[in-house]
Amino acid sequence: MKSFRYMAPLVVGVMVSVAGCSSSDDAEEKAAMANMGAQQMYQQAQQSMQSGNFSAASNTLSALDSRYPFGPLSHQVQLDLIYSYYKSGKIDETIATIDRFIRLNPNHSDIDYAFYMRGLVNMEADSNLFQELLNIDRTDRDPSKSRQAFDDFRRLIQQYPDSKYAADARKRMMFIKNRLASYEIAIAKFYMRREAYVAAANRGRYVIEHFPDSDQVQRALEIMVSSYEELGLTELRDNAIKTLKLNYPDSSFIS
Repeated sequence: MKSFRYMAPLVVGVMVSVAGCSSSDDAEEKAAMANMGAQQMYQQAQQSMQSGNFSAASNTLSALDSRYPFGPLSHQVQLDLIYSYYKSGKIDETIATIDRFIRLNPNHSDIDYAFYMRGLVNMEADSNLFQELLNIDRTDRDPSKSRQAFDDFRRLIQQYPDSKYAADARKRMMFIKNRLASYEIAIAKFYMRREAYVAAANRGRYVIEHFPDSDQVQRALEIMVSSYEELGLTELRDNAIKTLKLNYPDSSFIS
């Protein structure tokens, strides 16, 4: 603790120094861009993207988009800005730029790309890299972003079935189905622990009805069997057992 107190001023000093350098760099960058034409700014953004500096690229493209909103490069600038924001991890800015592009250019040849990117951004917004690295199971977290991603991909496939992004969108929709089904199962397990068996059975049935091709169907049927058993609903229990036996004969719930 004593040594930390001696280190703290040094750390703060370094942070202030870095912040000062960053502010100075931003000011120099803005000053340099003020004297550039549209083509020069776009070339600079392209160089930043090629070198992997997407944060710098997004700054340049954003300035270019603001200065020349109706120029000959405007559509490509917006598409590159979507990608740069995405690669920079700026979720809100990415979604806002995508929505603006779709609203202003509904018939553009790359509109399918915009829908695909919207789904991709929402899908990744649902993930938590830190929890995945630590192998933490958080299937019970709010899946609203996954639902939005599913709708985005579905809209892409419905409106542009021949899009080059359609095949990947279908694969991602299958992944999302499993994610949403896992969420329902997590909630059903919670209800089981609370002995709320009607609610648990309803969650299981929801998975069967809405995600019949997911990887959680067996668990949903098993929850239904257990819940109906606890509720004394023998006919419903037996029907669930029959379905379980037919599709998952190795289940431990089959006596």
